[in-house]
Amino acid sequence: MGFRRNVIFWSVSAVTYVVMTLVDALFRFLYKDKGKKVSRVSDPLLLMPASDVAEKIRNRTLRAEDVMAAYIVRAKEVNPLINVVVGEQYDRALRRAQELDARLDSLSQEERDREFSVDSKPLLGVPLSVKEAFSWTGMANTSGVPGRRHIRQSQNAPVLNNLEAAGAIPFIQTNVSEACMWFESSNYIYGCSNNAYNTSCIVGGSSGGEGSVLSSGASVIGIGSDIGGSIRMPCFFNGIFGHKASIGVVDNSGQFPIASEKAMCLLATGPMCRYASDLIPCLKVMAGPAGVAKLKLDTAVDLAKLRVISVPDDAGSILVSKVDPQLKEAQRKAAEHFRKKGATVTEQYFKEFRESVNMWAGKMNLSDDGPSFACIISGKEDGHVNCTLELGRWLVGSSSHTLPAIALGILNDYLPAMTKSADLKAVEKLDSLRERLVSVLGDDGVFLYPSHPKIAPYHHHPVCTPFNFAYTALFNALGFPVSQCPLGLSSDGLPLGLQVVAAPYQDHLSLAVARELEEAFGGWVSPGM
Repeated sequence: MGFRRNVIFWSVSAVTYVVMTLVDALFRFLYKDKGKKVSRVSDPLLLMPASDVAEKIRNRTLRAEDVMAAYIVRAKEVNPLINVVVGEQYDRALRRAQELDARLDSLSQEERDREFSVDSKPLLGVPLSVKEAFSWTGMANTSGVPGRRHIRQSQNAPVLNNLEAAGAIPFIQTNVSEACMWFESSNYIYGCSNNAYNTSCIVGGSSGGEGSVLSSGASVIGIGSDIGGSIRMPCFFNGIFGHKASIGVVDNSGQFPIASEKAMCLLATGPMCRYASDLIPCLKVMAGPAGVAKLKLDTAVDLAKLRVISVPDDAGSILVSKVDPQLKEAQRKAAEHFRKKGATVTEQYFKEFRESVNMWAGKMNLSDDGPSFACIISGKEDGHVNCTLELGRWLVGSSSHTLPAIALGILNDYLPAMTKSADLKAVEKLDSLRERLVSVLGDDGVFLYPSHPKIAPYHHHPVCTPFNFAYTALFNALGFPVSQCPLGLSSDGLPLGLQVVAAPYQDHLSLAVARELEEAFGGWVSPGM
């Protein structure tokens, strides 16, 4: 019986591999050499970490107005090509920058140090981009759902309040996937967003607009949220840094759609940044004192005492693409770098990772006690989209919803009731795996793990590989903190990268590794180089 199961498994794996290879070839034929890339970032004002910008504004070697004006010019320059800016407050942001300059100029150095200290205003005058899913006073909050076109928010999300209180100035909103539940940022309100390195490629989702606007040099820090990889996939595809914090560290409220109370154990709000040095300052601000108290962000990490466990892939799921060889090689080089730094480096596989999709889906299904997805995409509290009927409309080009949203609505309507027994078993496996991995990682270990099996795919390719998000989703189900790190560019000029995973509330370990990887491999690379 075991032999027969193995034969079936490998036969299905072989067929799946052949099909995916043919699909890849088709997309290369359709898109190859048709993409463009944004121009190189050349303005020095756009090439500084947020913490440096804030310090220079504080000591008056930079003016907040000049910084904001430079970012507005860049956003206007690149957006026609990448289509990521879906809302803006350019005039208001410039006025706020001017008012800040006037106030700073009116004070002595001693008064500035007291009123605008690094501790109270670590992001002083820094331009901030905001994922459209977050509430922002006076701005849209559709999350790409057509039924919410008319909505304008009357208050900020708590995380945005924290960032503004720290001195950041929000100036643009960025695109998302419809209802934030797909890994390509495309919807029928704002259209499809493009990758700054190749406009034929996706930006990821749901925080894809953030990923692309940051990588293009039109923002330096931004807000993302992540329930299945929605911070990490965009950061990976766009070559920037991001962090999915330990569960409960950052307040998730003030975004649409919001996870139900039970599903909050999968959702994390966190920073997306071009520079690793900005991750901890932004995370501290976003989390606030209560959230920061749960972590050890100021604890020094001795890399020579770190245990680095490199996990090359998911051990062979038949539902998920094989990891691109360039990604495996980049991860091998990263592991070797830490070996040279004195860390204990090992390679390990976990056969349970093959079931990442099942474990995440089981956790989601059993935690989902909120409105159905068909209700969410209706845009009304008591609404419901007949997704089966909507699929027919989509086939004849008359639907106002994207295919991934329709498909998810159908699955959400019927699947949980049919799979409850399987979901319970999957979560039982997940709980056992979590206990094992917490023990393996301890308080001095990290995993290096691929962010996605493919380097930024061409547009619409994810429809053919819908389970490739498994590489990120596993750690939402487990509730582990993860830092996403870029590792240079591929032979096609697209970003490479990996995830650095730590045990719960050991965020300082993955963040320290992120800073070291930036130092060793160069971090973000400007498009157009």
